[in-house]
Amino acid sequence: MNISSLAVVHPEAKIGENVTIDPFAIIEKDVIIGDNCHVYSHAVILNGARIGTNCNIFPGAVVAGIPQDLKFKGEITTAEIGNNTTLRECVTVNRGTASKGRTIIGNNCLIMAYSHIAHDCVLKDNIIVGNATQVAGEVEIDDFATVSGGCLVHQFSRISKHVMVQGGSRIGKDIPPYTLIGRDPIVYCGINIVGLRRRGFTNQQVFLIQDIYRTLYTRGLNNTEALKAIETEYEPCIERDLILNFIKSSSRGIVRGSIDE
Repeated sequence: MNISSLAVVHPEAKIGENVTIDPFAIIEKDVIIGDNCHVYSHAVILNGARIGTNCNIFPGAVVAGIPQDLKFKGEITTAEIGNNTTLRECVTVNRGTASKGRTIIGNNCLIMAYSHIAHDCVLKDNIIVGNATQVAGEVEIDDFATVSGGCLVHQFSRISKHVMVQGGSRIGKDIPPYTLIGRDPIVYCGINIVGLRRRGFTNQQVFLIQDIYRTLYTRGLNNTEALKAIETEYEPCIERDLILNFIKSSSRGIVRGSIDE
């Protein structure tokens, strides 16, 4: 380990092998940091932080701060960061509350500078959160989603897999999988073709997803009618079922279609 003598590291913190902790970083008592991590100067890792392997915590980041939630009564909770995840400068990740008990950021995620991940959020794997994006409490973001810079994500919102959200968006509805979301107010702008191609989706899969969303957004059907049409007109498969199940389970409602369509 390479721990600077100018860092403040509690002797009971659990630090893995080959960890670098730079001058003026602070590590509190109830902290676990996995192997091969780098905690940069002036990063603050507070009680309740659980950090995986190969993570980078940049200057000014604060992991496991207490929730900004008036219902929080000091309960013991955690903020859990997966493997190969980077928190850039001044990122804040709050601990959970009694609601869920933990805030989670998964593996292979990049949380860019000045972003905030609030209490009880669940961010899964391979997620990018752009600079200065503010994610409110109990938000769920699924695998391979990209939320661009300066977005505001309302509490309890859900963002599904393989989504791309335009920078500066205000997200108050659930975002269904594979979609490209933008404009102000936000609307469905198509599917995230570039992201899907990069992840190895075939032409057949891409065309199927496009057809399903045409049924949902461009045939003049309400959601109930569109879901019934999708169930009857398309054979069961991973893509169809993910879209159907996400929409059916949405309590906030999904983002609307473009007014240009």
